[in-house]
Amino acid sequence: MNDLAKQSQGSVGNPLGIDFDTPALKRKRRVRALKDRLARWYVSVGGLAVLGAITLIFFYLAHVVLPMFQGAELQPQDAAQPAWLAEAGEPLLLAIEEQNQVAMRLAANGRIQFFALHDGSPLSSVELPLPAGAGVVAVGRDQPGSRRIALGLSNGTVLVLEHNYRVSYPDNVKTITPQVDFPFGAEPIPLDERGRALEHVALSLDGDSLLLAGAVGPELRLVRLTREENLLTGEVTVERQGIELPQIADPIKELLLDPRQRWLYVLNGRATADVFDLRQRRLNGRYPLLSGQREVTAAASLLGGISLLVGDSGGGIRQWFMVRDAEGNARLQAIRDFRLGDAAIRQILPEERRKGFLALDDAGRLGIFHSTAERTLLIEPVAEGPVLAALSPRASRLLVEDGGQLRRFVVDNPHPEISWRALWGKVWYENYDKPGYVWQSTSANTDFEPKLSLSPLAFGTLKAAFYAMLLAAPLAIAAAIYTAYFMAPRLRTKVKPAIELMEALPTVILGFFAGLFLAPFLENHLPGIFSLLLLVPLGILLAGYLWSRLPDALRLRVADGWEAALLIPVVLGVGWFALAISGHLENWLFGGNMRLWLSNELGIPFDQRNALVVGLAMGFAVIPNIYSIAEDAVFSVPKSLTFGSLALGATPWQTLTRVVILTASPGIFSALMIGMGRAVGETMIVLMATGNTPIMDANIFEGMRTLAANVAVEMPESEVGSSHYRVLFLAALVLLLFTFVMNTLAELIRQRLRSRYASL
Repeated sequence: MNDLAKQSQGSVGNPLGIDFDTPALKRKRRVRALKDRLARWYVSVGGLAVLGAITLIFFYLAHVVLPMFQGAELQPQDAAQPAWLAEAGEPLLLAIEEQNQVAMRLAANGRIQFFALHDGSPLSSVELPLPAGAGVVAVGRDQPGSRRIALGLSNGTVLVLEHNYRVSYPDNVKTITPQVDFPFGAEPIPLDERGRALEHVALSLDGDSLLLAGAVGPELRLVRLTREENLLTGEVTVERQGIELPQIADPIKELLLDPRQRWLYVLNGRATADVFDLRQRRLNGRYPLLSGQREVTAAASLLGGISLLVGDSGGGIRQWFMVRDAEGNARLQAIRDFRLGDAAIRQILPEERRKGFLALDDAGRLGIFHSTAERTLLIEPVAEGPVLAALSPRASRLLVEDGGQLRRFVVDNPHPEISWRALWGKVWYENYDKPGYVWQSTSANTDFEPKLSLSPLAFGTLKAAFYAMLLAAPLAIAAAIYTAYFMAPRLRTKVKPAIELMEALPTVILGFFAGLFLAPFLENHLPGIFSLLLLVPLGILLAGYLWSRLPDALRLRVADGWEAALLIPVVLGVGWFALAISGHLENWLFGGNMRLWLSNELGIPFDQRNALVVGLAMGFAVIPNIYSIAEDAVFSVPKSLTFGSLALGATPWQTLTRVVILTASPGIFSALMIGMGRAVGETMIVLMATGNTPIMDANIFEGMRTLAANVAVEMPESEVGSSHYRVLFLAALVLLLFTFVMNTLAELIRQRLRSRYASL
């Protein structure tokens, strides 16, 4: 009876009599549950890995970029007190050779002492061939990077010499042998015919032409020496030519020559600069350097000789160089100011490979600056009073003579040319008439001033994205709405995959096509292209109007949703007509050449590879992204909403605008943001379809350079760890941050749209 009762109860709860607790079913449920847990963990770990990878990329970019914004460091080393220094005489000049192993000291008695930099031990000494009874009273140095020196003597002559360092490897040991050479002979060159002491001297060697300038009180003396070598005999002859200039009345404090031997800068006691044009041998102008009671206490030429650095008695340093005014006349212009302290500037040491410099004042303070970046990197005391210092060619060692001892410092200043102003602000570069945004990272000239403004690159990125979205967004959104809402399902199954297939087309192919075919085609058919942009919409509207006026019997022969197929011949016909009349329009309206008409009549420059080409090519590449996401968003709107709206009496257009688009707006907005991100990060199309000119001009007929294209072009050529290398990483970081900010804003707006229209 009990067994029968159990069977009857089981048959009631399980009428089919299936045993669900068999070992096979239990094992299958356990396997399924395990698979579900593994899939859940796999998706979670994959998502976290993606977030972690993005975070690591961000931190790696920041790790490479942040060292650019660190200041300079000065590390003192052990001071040396060599015995020879006490009897070496008054120092006039210190210098360090390239390898930071040998240093040179020039004394007023005409003795040059070479010594080891690390401990001050003497290596060799040279007695200069000075005339009997003559002494060194003035020292002039050629441009930074040159080892030429002009010594003004007390008898009105000038001795030109070079301190050179010969490297040899006896017994496989590197040995540096210092020596003194006289490129224009060991005989001093007469400069003042009356034999008076030269208070200031300057020199400039341009090829085989040596220009010497000297000052005796307010009087100027200039001589040009030209060296010629006979190719047959090897005999060298030197031709001397005197240069007469207008004389000035004020006492002279400094003389400076530019390396091209065009300008002579005479700084006088009235804190003004008399600039002489040496080609026309006339006074260019007198320019006030300082205001108030301050006086000029130090001056030097920056690397390249274009800029002057003038230090004053108030602790300030001002940069000057010649610029062209509106009338085309050259004038001396104050560019930027630096401040070391309140004590008078005593010495300015320009770097030999960068546009940076060091300055020392009477209080013993040292300042490290960079001119282009307008950056003060370090201010630190190195002595208790005025000292004489030398900076190594690599700007990595500083030698200071202070009270009978030689003090050495290690200078760590890897990226002085980087600052917020240099990256994003307007900078007045040498040889430019006004400040501007310029990107020019490299040059063949060793005197190059780095121009690392990211502003034109960021502007070019937004410009390319704007014109691409201007073309792609309306077409893609309109096509998505029509395909998902109006088009027949059978036609949709053919159109949607065809458009999405465009996304698989490599962008390098699009860039290649745009650069080699589309750019010259647009240049030759400009009137036709603009006619096409105008006539195609009008043709579509006209075709739609005519279609609505046809008899119903004729229109009803075309099934609903297939009307778009009728527009294909309309678009092709209007396009052919617009391009066919291009030449006639160009002859009738633009004198036969629209490009020249734009340049001459409207002042609009035209480049063959311009933003119009990029907009068309990159718009074509972005359309599939926007279309696919927007079409899915519109198609996913529940049919119940559409049918309900139509049942309540709304027209299909009212249903589309007031129900469907509002419901699908989060997805449509996401499509636009994804398309914008694709356009911002596009590389190959912009790289191949534009002139890669980093300029800030909204003109649609001008080219541009984007951040992504710039990284692709210049990263292989940049030196690892250099400022250029790190700035390119900064460009990548800017792109990443831009994408992050855009996606964050897009998500916030999308969530707000979703919550707002969720009730529909």
